[in-house]
Amino acid sequence: MFPNSSNLGRPPFSPKYQQQSTSFTKLPLNIPRALLSHQQIVVPPFHFRSAVKERFVTLQPVTYGSSVSPASRPDALTTSFQGRKRQSQQSVSDDAKRPRIHSYDSDTAVVNQAVPLPEERRGSLPASVSVQSPVLHARGSPALIRCVPPLQDTLLPEPPETELPVAKDELSKQVLELFHICRQQASDLDRKELCRTELQREIQLIFPQSRLFLVGSSLNGFGTRTSDADLCLVIKEEPVNQKTEARRILSLVQKLFTTKLSSYIQRPQLIRAKVPIVKFRDKVSNVDFDLNVNNVIGIRNTFLLRSYAFIENRVRPLVLVVKKWASFHEINDASRGTLNSYSLVLMVLHYLQTLPEPILPSLQKNYPECFDPTMQLHFVHQAPCTIPPYVSKNGSSLGDLLIGFFKYYATEFDWSHQMISVREAKAIARPDGIEWRNKFICVEEPFDGTNTARAVHEKQKFDMIRGEIAQAWRLLREKKDLNYILPLKAVRQER
Repeated sequence: MFPNSSNLGRPPFSPKYQQQSTSFTKLPLNIPRALLSHQQIVVPPFHFRSAVKERFVTLQPVTYGSSVSPASRPDALTTSFQGRKRQSQQSVSDDAKRPRIHSYDSDTAVVNQAVPLPEERRGSLPASVSVQSPVLHARGSPALIRCVPPLQDTLLPEPPETELPVAKDELSKQVLELFHICRQQASDLDRKELCRTELQREIQLIFPQSRLFLVGSSLNGFGTRTSDADLCLVIKEEPVNQKTEARRILSLVQKLFTTKLSSYIQRPQLIRAKVPIVKFRDKVSNVDFDLNVNNVIGIRNTFLLRSYAFIENRVRPLVLVVKKWASFHEINDASRGTLNSYSLVLMVLHYLQTLPEPILPSLQKNYPECFDPTMQLHFVHQAPCTIPPYVSKNGSSLGDLLIGFFKYYATEFDWSHQMISVREAKAIARPDGIEWRNKFICVEEPFDGTNTARAVHEKQKFDMIRGEIAQAWRLLREKKDLNYILPLKAVRQER
């Protein structure tokens, strides 16, 4: 999740960083031995425009965990935006010519870095260990049955365990229709990943030990076709001062974008927020990006949310319709004092946890070893694959759950005294800290305990949000028709 690849959370830090860092030392207790095998990762040097057109790559092997990064090799310069000329066929060995990214017939494991390898191929030991793991092709074997699919499955048909629920009533059918129309497609993720791959190669020419991760809705299971993409640039495992060091790093990145990459990166802008970012648009993929430095919480919560997305098949459709509803009614924009998408997702998860017969548990309580905030980034991506599906006795339809969501926040939740906590799977009393004092909406970030809804700091905006929630509840309760709160015609046109 958070994360985007089998290498997510496995930046090519040199051995000295691995030896000195004490911040991330704990390992999940229940990761199978098969996951802890050393592997060579094959990194495709994307020729950006031709890769978008043909979805082919030329392979060059790189072993992550060594002190040599892709950018430090002389041939890395040939993969920059400046060197867009395709390698000649004569310069490539026969066994490395233009394999398809997602071929399961090849004996060479090809990594699209937005997605991890199958479960048997994920994970690594320190660089000093050189044990080769075999290439396994049996995708249907019992060993591969799990609740949360590996990220590679986001580019393939959904596995049986994540099939969507059957809709019998009209409102539930509308929710599913909207989900099918709006959910992120494999091609959407591919476009974002191509940009991430090329930008990582360019940035590594400045910061050789860095790694660029795709995080957020693009990978957590709740992305839509129109979702922007979030990138996390991990410079080192140690924390980075966001007010000083992160801004200096982002200033260099912005300069790179406005000079060397100006033909492909549009409108790079440094935003000096609490967590500073560089906003830009990629002209090739036509996607808007936000890039931060070392905000590793985003990597961790991406995979936490991905786990919730796939342990129960009603979660993703419900979250997507709430996000689309909030966007349609203009209450899904933190820059304008309303709710960000992350807060909306946490609100839906919290509601599903607090039903008389819960549909979701607290994963952090039930599987603390999988979501340990001190876990090495190397292992964050694989923890969800050890979690089984959650079997709830609650058989409510998608339509009933949607109505119940609005009812809960319109009539039951105490906005003045309670905090939404997915970590605790219940509403808890507000703390007295500055993060929560005089705030209209309190949504706890599951890992660092901050308020994800702190942007809602005006009573007018808070009243508008509550008003839209109450109105949605009244209309759905009476009409049982999604068109009264989110016209499906408008959604189809937006697409």
